[in-house]
Amino acid sequence: MTMRDDLCSIRSIAKRLCRSASTISREIKRSSGTGIYDANLAHAQCHARRLQPRRVPKLRTDGVLFQVVRHQLKLVWSPQQIARKLRLLWPDNPEKSVSHKTTYNAIYLHPPCELKRELIACLRHHNQVRKPRSRGTDRRGQIPDMQSIHIRPPEIEDRIIPGHWEGDLIKGAGNRSSVGTLVERTTGFVVLAKMDNATAKAVVDSFSVVLNREPAAMRKSMTYDQGREMHGHKILTERTGVQIYFADPHSPWQRGSNENTNGLLRQYMPKGSDLSIYSQDELDAIALSLNTRPRARLGFESPLVVYTQHIELLQHPTDTVN
Repeated sequence: MTMRDDLCSIRSIAKRLCRSASTISREIKRSSGTGIYDANLAHAQCHARRLQPRRVPKLRTDGVLFQVVRHQLKLVWSPQQIARKLRLLWPDNPEKSVSHKTTYNAIYLHPPCELKRELIACLRHHNQVRKPRSRGTDRRGQIPDMQSIHIRPPEIEDRIIPGHWEGDLIKGAGNRSSVGTLVERTTGFVVLAKMDNATAKAVVDSFSVVLNREPAAMRKSMTYDQGREMHGHKILTERTGVQIYFADPHSPWQRGSNENTNGLLRQYMPKGSDLSIYSQDELDAIALSLNTRPRARLGFESPLVVYTQHIELLQHPTDTVN
């Protein structure tokens, strides 16, 4: 009050009191009923606010709403379903509805007792302690020394120069069998690799075999997702000369050619089937069937024809500069 009488600014008061300027500003606005800040009046108002009873929680154990929520939890409804149903039943009466967060708080902040155990048992995951929605960075299976798709040379994105691939695995029934899929970005040429399992060693070994069947000039790079099976990417690069780039998590559109091809492959290897029954020769036959299909983006030529043309141009370069 003295500093205000001396016409001190809010920022100078805050600096002298070691407080935020916004804190001083709120205090003055809250306690200047007559337009002039009175410290004695402000102290009396603060004391009165402290004596006010706290807000009564909606989900009191002795309340009707709590019993309704408890009944619906026993019907194995989730707190989200309960909240939505109550809002639909009484859209104009907020006292008869409750958010799912309030329900979770009422369960987990309840003192340990039989009732709390009963309510937690009604939840889908039965967690004894409520887990935060965000738990920081997921460090499971991080791939060492991986290079991001964002540092990939621009000619790969433009699909002008052949020899750049996209890779992935398609899984069989119960994720117990796998087939490696590789798609050349410029031509859409498909290569399939038989996998004994989805371990990093099996993936490196299988991809190395099928990639090394292709001419060296057509083995420039591969873009893959951040699956754990690619932990051996540096070994794969040493064996094949193919530089590996990694797409962002949950970004399948960054490997659109491969995702589209995986969908086409399901015509030959349906979801839920056992992929371990296919030999490498049978996978090569499936790849040949795809590679001989005419494609609209290739002027209805087949990937095999266009891929072969690129190989011939690379093996027999001309003096013509396009």
